[in-house]
Amino acid sequence: MNDKAKDEISIPLPSLIHRIGREAVKHAQTLALHHHCELKRVRRSRNWSLEGSAPLVQQCYLTIKAQNTNSEFTFLLKKLDEALLKHSDKLEPLEAKLKRLVAENPAITLAELMSVTECTLAEARIARFEAEL
Repeated sequence: MNDKAKDEISIPLPSLIHRIGREAVKHAQTLALHHHCELKRVRRSRNWSLEGSAPLVQQCYLTIKAQNTNSEFTFLLKKLDEALLKHSDKLEPLEAKLKRLVAENPAITLAELMSVTECTLAEARIARFEAEL
């Protein structure tokens, strides 16, 4: 599995148009496309979803939050915030995650590092080496 597919997330947004309005959804779609994410309906239902890589979805969230002047995006921001908390592991770069894991548990083995982060042996060794310095 490549890194891009591993970072892809889909955030369900039930009854989005009923909650924030059609014009707000159109504006949010434009903002999502600007960040290479996709805000779209789930098949022919009234439910929507925001899809994209985790860091890009986070950037989209921050842009929508900055443009939430008259509270039209409150429901959308709440759902995105909850979902991003669940996917916080995908928001942290691999190198930072490896360093954090080694710092939290200096006795962690290379195999454990590789299984937790799905990194290569070389990346795990580099993280261990840098932690020892």
